[in-house]
Amino acid sequence: MAFERWYPKAHQGRVSGRDATVRGPRHRFLKEAGINLILLQILFLGLFCYIFGALFQQSIHTHNFRLVYVDYDGGVIGSSLWAAYQKLKGDTFPSIVQATTVDYPSPHDLRAAVCSTRFWSAIYTSPGASSRLELALAGGAAATNYNRSDVITYIWNEARYSPVQDTAISGNLKMLASAARLEYTTTNGTGAMKVLSTTSPSAISVFTNPWELVDTDIQTTIQGSRLIYNTLVVILILIQEFFYLATINGLYIQCKIYQRLFPHRIIVYRNMISLAYTCSGSLCTAGAIWAFRAEWNVNGNQFALTWLVLWLFAHSNFLWLDVFTVWLPPKYVPMSLITWVVFNVTSILVPFELSSGFYRWAYAMPAHEVYQALTDIWSRGCNPQLHYALPILFSLELLGLFLGALGVYHRCHYATLAEEQQEKVLSERVNIGIAFEEKHKKKGVISEDQPAGVENMEDLETIRSEREELGKEIQKEDSKIHEDQRQRNRMINFGPSFNLAYESV
Repeated sequence: MAFERWYPKAHQGRVSGRDATVRGPRHRFLKEAGINLILLQILFLGLFCYIFGALFQQSIHTHNFRLVYVDYDGGVIGSSLWAAYQKLKGDTFPSIVQATTVDYPSPHDLRAAVCSTRFWSAIYTSPGASSRLELALAGGAAATNYNRSDVITYIWNEARYSPVQDTAISGNLKMLASAARLEYTTTNGTGAMKVLSTTSPSAISVFTNPWELVDTDIQTTIQGSRLIYNTLVVILILIQEFFYLATINGLYIQCKIYQRLFPHRIIVYRNMISLAYTCSGSLCTAGAIWAFRAEWNVNGNQFALTWLVLWLFAHSNFLWLDVFTVWLPPKYVPMSLITWVVFNVTSILVPFELSSGFYRWAYAMPAHEVYQALTDIWSRGCNPQLHYALPILFSLELLGLFLGALGVYHRCHYATLAEEQQEKVLSERVNIGIAFEEKHKKKGVISEDQPAGVENMEDLETIRSEREELGKEIQKEDSKIHEDQRQRNRMINFGPSFNLAYESV
């Protein structure tokens, strides 16, 4: 075969699969491969169940969205709207709380209520809407100048989970406005027909389409990239930190930094490097968001704040990924990293209102807090969750700094022990060789290379047997070294490491 010509050594020194020397390693290989297969399948099955559970039956949780309704009209339109809601009310429709004009004297107060996140949205009827509609049905100038957009209005903040709100809030309120139109025609059609001017095309048009639902969007967010702000952006940031962490770990191992520098200096250098890396990485991320913002109405101040919040998020994740690699057994590090990613992303896929109450523990995840902070920045303060988001982020940052610093001392300690052990092993090997040579010098035995007759055959056999004993002794020492190394590896973990993309010559 061509492969054999390309790689002639590939078949050299191989044994049959039925050979006795292969049975032990093969049995161990199959056993460990099977057990790890089961462990990984259980892990990923659990992660899939966790993330799908967060999205399970979202529609029946829609009633957890609280909206407020104020009837500034006080006429037939307001009553038709409320009657339509009573028919639509259920688990799959947002819950609407009716408030009075005393609670919210003006639409500006409703906007403030939505901005403060007391409600996801507010809907109201305009003052005098029913009177204007009745005049328009009579025809004349009132019908010609009738404004369908000044009847029913809803206020919302599209920057908060915009893909979810498009369906759960905006879509349902449009359905409510249509149902209210049908309710108005059903309950007030006879009265409207009495005043309807059948000779006026404008009046007939008003009767067939009395209003159009209008929205007041606090922060319009319709750009295509909005779909990945709470998914791929977070995943890429986490992967970005992991790759550089592995690169830095490889550099520390190659340069033997843990054996040469004081721990406090390593801590300073490591944090300076990670701060610089996450600073530039978060700047690039914020820059990419701004470069593809399309017609999104955001300014330079919001860009700077976005950069700072992403920087804090990126650095805290860098620290926690490092903590996992230090304090968890090496065999569980890959599992912990993918679990960390899934937990973070799941915490911001949908609002907690659409998930089971169990998932609210994810308030502790940094991704949830950074998304709340970013939403507040992008909507100019209309997601005031910073009172808990920033303290949680800074707490994770400080705890990560402490555990990471402790991890540096841990690595330095065991790196020194490992180096001492290597020196001890080298010394023992040298001593074994020296002892072997001195033993034969004392005996005055000739070298095996010397021409030998029959009288020297016994001495030559003695040398061969002693060299075999030396080989066995060295092999025994190697086995002991490997076992000691396995024990040390259980105590020390420098973390995942990659070869450097660039190395100075």
